[in-house]
Amino acid sequence: MNIVVFGSGAIGSLFGALLAKQNKVVLVGRAPHITCIQQKGLIINGKTRLTMRVSAVESIKEVSFSPDLILLTVKSYDTETASSQIRPLLYNRTMVVSLQNGLDNIEKIEQNIEKKHILAGVTTHGAFFSKPGTITHTGIGKTFIGELDVSRSKRLASLSQIFNQAGIETQISTEIIREIWRKVIINSSINPLTAFLRCKNGYLLENPLLEKTVESICKESSLIASSEGILVSPLEMIRKTKEVIQDTNPNYSSMLQSIQQGKKTEIDSINGALLRIGSKHKIATPLNRILFELITSLNPS
Repeated sequence: MNIVVFGSGAIGSLFGALLAKQNKVVLVGRAPHITCIQQKGLIINGKTRLTMRVSAVESIKEVSFSPDLILLTVKSYDTETASSQIRPLLYNRTMVVSLQNGLDNIEKIEQNIEKKHILAGVTTHGAFFSKPGTITHTGIGKTFIGELDVSRSKRLASLSQIFNQAGIETQISTEIIREIWRKVIINSSINPLTAFLRCKNGYLLENPLLEKTVESICKESSLIASSEGILVSPLEMIRKTKEVIQDTNPNYSSMLQSIQQGKKTEIDSINGALLRIGSKHKIATPLNRILFELITSLNPS
């Protein structure tokens, strides 16, 4: 399969390296990461140990083939621009899979790309930049992919098979929007707290006050989901969130990594999106509002 990974950060690079073992893959990202990959290959350390010689470019204009799959792994605030840039590469059967954080990516992609091309995905793999050209795979997770119309299509089955053959454990979901919501609820409870406190994920369960705060955020975010017709159990989400914290105990959240690197965070597509939806349904969202305002104050202007 011909694959373009657009947004070759930690997760995009990890998936690109694994998929490149049996597919033609081009990574699109920024220097100096791309420059190092061109010179020395892409190095994956941690849970996966791999060095891959994979094509890497800094501009979508340098992609020389028509892709069967474009894996969109850019930050949520770049989604609209990215979807506009990849549009010229699409042909009739090209799949565009959003594998991103946040609630509003599909809507942003639809502004530039026909719905028939778009699939959604969620992954719980953890990874971070060690240095340009090198990614550390911190946690092995599961990946879910699904059609927006919840069908079990042939292309979805084919894509699932390709991911699994690459060593990316992948399941087809007929409730992919619910899976996106579940991840947002988890992220809303972990990412901004760790980002503001500058702590590893595991600290949230070591401190009793923070553990109670995590539980309260989960409940509030779950209530917002229910107002949109996404039925999730607050108790189940608390259990799942704590499970994720335990599984990623030594990790720094992606939001904290962004702050440490002086980059913009995805707070607007996580807690910010929850705020907007809560306001629409007249649901009180004090915890999400506090977290949103705290992290927004840390975003570079």
